[in-house]
This record gives sequence, structure tokens and C-alpha cells, in this order.
Amino acid sequence: MSLTSREKERYNRHIILQEIGIQGQEKIKDSRVLVVGAGGLGSPVLYYLTAAGVGHIGIMDDDAVSESNLQRQILYDTTHVGTSKAIVAATRLNQLNPFCGITPYSFRLTPGNALEIIATYDIVVDATDNLQARYLINDTCAELGKPFVYGSICEFEGQLSVFNYHGGPSYRDLFPYHDGVKDFSQPLGVVGVLPGVIGSLQANEVIKIILEKPGVLSGKLLTIDILNNTYLTFTIEK
Repeated sequence: MSLTSREKERYNRHIILQEIGIQGQEKIKDSRVLVVGAGGLGSPVLYYLTAAGVGHIGIMDDDAVSESNLQRQILYDTTHVGTSKAIVAATRLNQLNPFCGITPYSFRLTPGNALEIIATYDIVVDATDNLQARYLINDTCAELGKPFVYGSICEFEGQLSVFNYHGGPSYRDLFPYHDGVKDFSQPLGVVGVLPGVIGSLQANEVIKIILEKPGVLSGKLLTIDILNNTYLTFTIEK
């Protein structure tokens, strides 16, 4: 899909980069990305992918905005409390970039719908806060041969990786799953800026995957502690 004159103006700072150019921006426009979770991580991921010109973005979240979300979930404001995150996010993002197609899914990813939905996207971003969804994303992406960009946050620490990328390691290679565990939710505290840091890096990995650039975090786990300013990278063996 070629760029219109308005798109060329909008994405000028991408286009003048040797590593992107017109062809790279057209690849971004041709891409389809599903973001599962529109909260702390999802907010910066969605903002930056929309601003970057990703052609179609799916937003999946069955939750409503609450007062406690507003400390870190920058897609929303006080007037949105009690309303659907997916619907509000779609409205805000359409205002940010009318050249992007946005599909809101105001329901959870489940074993019954995961294959059908994920099959229509090129890349999946895990912006969830529970392990059940994460394993479902991983297993579905592995079955369909789709990469997924993983991010996780807690207190002052975050993690980032890319799984199922060109036959690389999966999330199960990092964290094997035990079927007996039922409830994975971890309602712990988090400093408000941390999801902005990790979510922005997730969006960057998506762009690198779309552009087929080297250095994608496949087979590697990046850990960040923003309290102590430490950044460590670990190898993930398949």
C-alpha cells in the first residue's frame, strides 16, 4: 500500500531515516498488530504504534476504566471512569491518527476465540497482567507461527522479550507452565512511569519486527530496574 501525500508529511521523521524510508513506512502501513490489554502497558504501546502508522491495530480488553487506573494508564482521563477501555482507546487513537484502522474487542481472549482472532494479525503484543492470558497468547502464536512481544511489570522492575520469532524460543522455554495452577493474578503495586518505559520498548520491538531489522529481542530477556537504573540481558535457551 503506497503512502498518500498527507501520510508522507505525517511520517516524515520516519521516512528520512535511512533504516526506514518510504518502503519501510509502507511496510508499517501494511502491518496488522493485536494488542491484548489496554492498561498500563497497552496505553504507550497503542499510542506509539498508532502514531507510527501501523495499518490496522486490534485492541482487546474486557475491563472498564477505574479511578486507580489513572495513575499509569495514560490513554484515559477522569471522564472515562466506568467506561469500556477498548472503546475509549479506539476513539482516542482514531483521533490521534485517522489513517490507522482500529478494531476494539471488549471481551477477553479465550481458548474459544484466540485462534480465530490472532490468525488475522501479523504480530501480537502481550500487554496483559495475568499469566493465563500470557500462556494462551504464547501457545496460539506458536501454533500459528506468529511472533509475540512480551512485557511484564511489577513495582519498579520490568521485563521484555520477543517469543516465537523465526522459530526462536517461546514463553514456555522461559517459564514452564504447571497445569495445576489456577489463579495467576498478582495485584501488586507499580510506579506509574514503569509501564511507559516497558510499553515504549515493546512498541519499538514491534516496529523492528515489521521492518525486519536485526537486534530483535528473540532468545533474550531484558530486565530493567528503574529504581536503581540497572539493565540486564539474559539468554533464553530453546
